[in-house]
Amino acid sequence: MRNYFWLDFPHLNNIYRYKTEEYSHTAVNKFNVIPDSIPDWVFDFMPCRGGYFLGNVSPAMMDYRWFALGNCIAIISSLATPEQSWAIMDLIEERWDELVGEVPLKICYPAIENHERRIITGCHPKNTRWSYHNGGSWPVLLWLLTAACIKTGRPQMAKRAIELSEARLLKDGWPEYYDGKLRKFVGKQARKFQTWSITGGYLVARMMLEDRQHS
Repeated sequence: MRNYFWLDFPHLNNIYRYKTEEYSHTAVNKFNVIPDSIPDWVFDFMPCRGGYFLGNVSPAMMDYRWFALGNCIAIISSLATPEQSWAIMDLIEERWDELVGEVPLKICYPAIENHERRIITGCHPKNTRWSYHNGGSWPVLLWLLTAACIKTGRPQMAKRAIELSEARLLKDGWPEYYDGKLRKFVGKQARKFQTWSITGGYLVARMMLEDRQHS
């Protein structure tokens, strides 16, 4: 996991220069990843400082999307090394507008569209682009972000995210999720006054930040 699923700028540059059809034990490109398969958005998204764990790695194909749940749990559970944990937080800080924005936290980035969306999400009507599990923003993920911030010594990032949540969640009726690339809209089918948005997200995050011995 720490090797094959990890992506940062040096790793991305290595993949970009991979040779294909290597099959011996000395192969550098062990999964026969084709460099042309790297989506264009990755080159703009990946900062020089920062990194994250990929969602999936398989022969000739890598899922380059950023997933909030897996990367936060990797930090909290110590699956990530200390250096990788700091790099994940560096990435979140560098890409704050895309991943956090006004309502923490995007479940994945970026959204997938058209035929690919129908295949991967099973044609679920909620999973249009930037909605639900396809790039939607979920307040419940706030506690995971806060825990990761505390563990990596960045409580100021958690404080900023919590303050953003306070400005929106109560006014919007504690919705389940938000829609849109800029998360301007309450989710089109989001239920309001959700327990996991109120307690599992906001209250737990607030209590962890105020009394870190419980985190």
